[in-house]
Amino acid sequence: MGAGTVNQPQRSNYVTDWLEKRALLTPDRVGIVDWLSGEETTFAQWNARANRTANYLHALGVAKGDLVSVYSSNRMEYVDVFFACGKIGAILHNLNWRLTVHELAGILDEAAPQVLVYTEEWAESVEQLRPGLASVRHFVAMDTPRGSDRSLAERNESSPELVDRSDLHPDDPWGIYYTGGTTGLPKGAVMTHGNIAWNSINTVTTWGITADHVAPLQLPLFHVGGPNIFLMPLVHVGGRTILCREFDMDQTFDLLDRGGITHYVGVPTMFQMIQQDPRWETADFSRLALVISGGAPCPLPIMERFWDRGIDFKMGYGLTEATGNNFWLPQDRVREKVGSVGIPVIHADMKVIGEDGATLGPNREGELLIRGPHVTPGYWMKPEATAETIKDGWLHTGDMALVDDDGCFTVLGRSKDMFISGGENVYPAEVESVMLSHPNVTEAALVGVPDEKWGEVGAAYLVVDSGDFSEDEFLAFMGERVARYKLPRSVTLLDELPLTAIGKIDKRLLAAKGAGS
Repeated sequence: MGAGTVNQPQRSNYVTDWLEKRALLTPDRVGIVDWLSGEETTFAQWNARANRTANYLHALGVAKGDLVSVYSSNRMEYVDVFFACGKIGAILHNLNWRLTVHELAGILDEAAPQVLVYTEEWAESVEQLRPGLASVRHFVAMDTPRGSDRSLAERNESSPELVDRSDLHPDDPWGIYYTGGTTGLPKGAVMTHGNIAWNSINTVTTWGITADHVAPLQLPLFHVGGPNIFLMPLVHVGGRTILCREFDMDQTFDLLDRGGITHYVGVPTMFQMIQQDPRWETADFSRLALVISGGAPCPLPIMERFWDRGIDFKMGYGLTEATGNNFWLPQDRVREKVGSVGIPVIHADMKVIGEDGATLGPNREGELLIRGPHVTPGYWMKPEATAETIKDGWLHTGDMALVDDDGCFTVLGRSKDMFISGGENVYPAEVESVMLSHPNVTEAALVGVPDEKWGEVGAAYLVVDSGDFSEDEFLAFMGERVARYKLPRSVTLLDELPLTAIGKIDKRLLAAKGAGS
């Protein structure tokens, strides 16, 4: 053995039991509140309930590596199953209830879960799926079971002490979260115990999350942002989560008035709706330490309205394959770095590359790459898609970005959203921000559609608040603010823009509409 060298020990297989440790540290602190019922649950109570759920799943024959599918909106039982899977090494298989039965059938056939947990609102869909689910040994209802199905209420007969503790490694899967694809079925990104832990570490250490913080969980739990943006970091430090069934306008203003929330996350569409509500002008935002937008680049007018109210509003950036939280923009640089998502979180590395794969210098546009312990090891049962996305340890995001001289990144938008008009790159997010600054425009989207002369041109889809809206006036307004090649060549007014499952504008649907017109 040479000087200065040491024997390398075997890698530790230790994975913490989040709720058990938090229950030991702060048993009497309220960890989660069900907003609908008003029920407050301490960490000790929460851990006991998750233990009962884990013991119940174990009694059903669920073992380490088995898949447990959940078909439910946000409910306490869903959160309990999430932590129960983490305790026994089962894999939480999240089903997007916005998908059709046909789409879900393909996903379930590919995953082959052993247990399917569902709620009454999706019971009819489960009946349609049931004949094709040969792998499912137990159907478990959160509400009243059908036929011979089991009831999750049976868990109450289980011990509040964990009976079986699996030997887990940080690389073991904890959950599968689906991300949309341009062709075929959605891809299920695997989130390991290590991914979730490192995302929380990054968030707590970079975003400054503390035990005094409170955040609502309105994003769907089947989306990677549900558990990872605030829920898990708050458990990590002993803060409080307010569980909501989904995003609801009245509920959001009630949370501001009497929920004690300090942190809030949403997608741009949610913030547009909040600002259009009459209560926006009188709402008390004084307790909010942070409001952050994700899911898509946020138009500048939305940010400016928050800033005018004295709110620390900033853009975040995440994607399913990178667990959730990737950047942080310090408060004193928010207005200096307009549109930037900031500096990479502490345990992550980023770079921007050109078409030849070479790393680009400051202020040059290219594809954003990410690496770090929070990045997924790959897609469930899709080795080819994994190899296309993760190369030499780097996650190829498909998002266009640039980094400035100060190390702050700006995400320009999805490369698939970008279109080329007359040889010039057009980034819809930039144009949409200008469209939304028009006084009559409340929602806006720009997509590229085929054009014989220019290759592609922009098609604008707008929701407006005035019957006096003039397309000619709108285009003149835009012509004063963006280059000619960025101008939309068609304008379509809609009552509302189509949305994806997490509330982002469904641009694929709009592009198909534009291409067919």
